[in-house]
Formats: sequence, C-alpha cells, structure tokens
Amino acid sequence: MAQTSNTTGRPELGWLVARPIAHRGLHDLAAGVIENSPSAAQAAIAGGFGIECDVQLTADGEAVVFHDFVLDRLTGESGAVVERKAEALSAITLKGSGDRIPTLSAFLDLIGGRVPVVIEIKSRFDGDLALTRRTVEVVAGYRDHPIVIKSFDPAIVTALREIAPEIPRGIVAMNAYDYGDYDKLSPERKHALANLLHFTESRPHFLSWKVADLESAAPYLCRNALGMPLMSWTVRTPEERQRAAAFADQMVFEGFRP
Repeated sequence: MAQTSNTTGRPELGWLVARPIAHRGLHDLAAGVIENSPSAAQAAIAGGFGIECDVQLTADGEAVVFHDFVLDRLTGESGAVVERKAEALSAITLKGSGDRIPTLSAFLDLIGGRVPVVIEIKSRFDGDLALTRRTVEVVAGYRDHPIVIKSFDPAIVTALREIAPEIPRGIVAMNAYDYGDYDKLSPERKHALANLLHFTESRPHFLSWKVADLESAAPYLCRNALGMPLMSWTVRTPEERQRAAAFADQMVFEGFRP
C-alpha cells in the first residue's frame, strides 16, 4: 500500500488520520444514498473524506461491499449473502436507490485511490478465512492506493499479519461485547478481546475503538506508549466528536459533515 516504515517497523499511517472517515461512505438515507454504495463512496470523495466499508463473502468466493450477513435490511431480497453468487448480488438494487451491491474490486476501481479506504472484514468468529484471503487478493491489485484492512476478529488480523504483512492492519474493539453478534463467545473470549490479549499474535498497526470506551487502558496505552494510531467509531453526536478529538487521532463518523 502507499506507505513507508518508521523505526518501529510499523507502516507510516499519517494519511489514515489526516481527514475524517465516512462510516460506510457518506450515506444519507433520506437522499437515497445508501450505506456502502457507490453513491456513498462518491459523496465521500467529493467531500474529501476517507471511506470505511464492509465486505462479505459470496457463494463463489468473491468479496462484495455489504455490511449485513443477510440481505433483508438493505434490499428487497432475503436470505444470506453467502448463499448468492457475486453476479447475482451485483444485480440486486439497494433499497431506496438506484445503486447495486458492488464487488470490492469494482468499489476500489470507483474510488481510484483518491481517498483512503478502510476495509472491515466481517466475521462470524468461526475460523473461516476465505473472505480474508479473497480481500487480500483484491487489495494486492491496488498497491499504490491508501488502503488498510481491519476486523473485530483477531484471528483475521493475525492471518493478515501472516499472509499479507505489507498491508496495514487494525483491530476493531470495545470494552463490552454485549451485542447479539457476540452471544456465542465465551466470557473469557470477550475479556480477551476487550483487553487485546491477542496482541502478540495479531500485532495490529492501528486500533479502531468504540468512541464511548476511549478512556480505557488498552487504547490509551497503545496510543500513548506505543505510538499506534487510534481511530474511534462511530461518531454521531457533538459530544462524541469532542471525546474523539480528546482521546483519539481519527474518527469514523456518520450522520453529519465534519
């Protein structure tokens, strides 16, 4: 990726914290600009903002830009994304818009390296690395573009370290894993996630921490003792913006224009 290394061995990521990052693109449901859509990417580019996007796996092993594991919330279809092939998914229109579900490669082609891209690999915490491998294959074709990859799943970040050490990688984390997505995780595993007990294996280059939890030991120490860039998610209110400015280097924002 477009980067150099410093004396710590970590990539230089000044470009990652230079401008705010639009959560799933600069989307606006009322205006028909849907999250993770080409239109949301174009709006972010027009505003000079970086773009955070999510990827999911298709039935034929492709990576598509889509947040949910199922189609129901964002399209007129239902069922799991992974049960559809990429070509079929690319024909599905996003609700309230003329946009369709893009493949990751089409999405990156559209952006063309004009702004930073933060790709979040979605995970069921089941050890499946097929999406990780495909994401790395796609990103390898954009070596001169400012791109980083992150995930809530340390197994994915560890795999990135092993199979693509040249791609900047980050861990997404928070203090309490009380969302439904994490119901299957044991209390011990949730404790390990919240306290970065995977750090020696995953070796992230940056952190992306829940904005409400920024005043915590793990993000504080990584930022101030190790010099790691600290991103905050997802900033939606003036109070959250103030907290992000005080305790982080960057914000992933939504619902307003910085």
